[in-house]
Amino acid sequence: MRTLKTPPSSEFAHKVRAVVRKIPKGKTMTYGAVAKAAGKPGAARAVGYIMSMNYDETVPCHRVIRSDGKMGDYNRGGAIRKMKLLQEEGAIKAK
Repeated sequence: MRTLKTPPSSEFAHKVRAVVRKIPKGKTMTYGAVAKAAGKPGAARAVGYIMSMNYDETVPCHRVIRSDGKMGDYNRGGAIRKMKLLQEEGAIKAK
């Protein structure tokens, strides 16, 4: 059985989730761009951690990708699942 950890509840974490909620279907943002939009440029790794703890379905964390264009991980099925969701939404093209 998988144990769910408590997601971060700092002011920054709330801002990150608010930014990610606004990413429209068919679009993506990088972890760094989310950090900047949430008020902490350079906090891309913190955004990654916050998203890794996200189990709120209203926060489309699969739309946050790495700055090198790679998917990054996804806590609800891994990078392959993340890529499939983004393909279904039209954010990336199928290979």
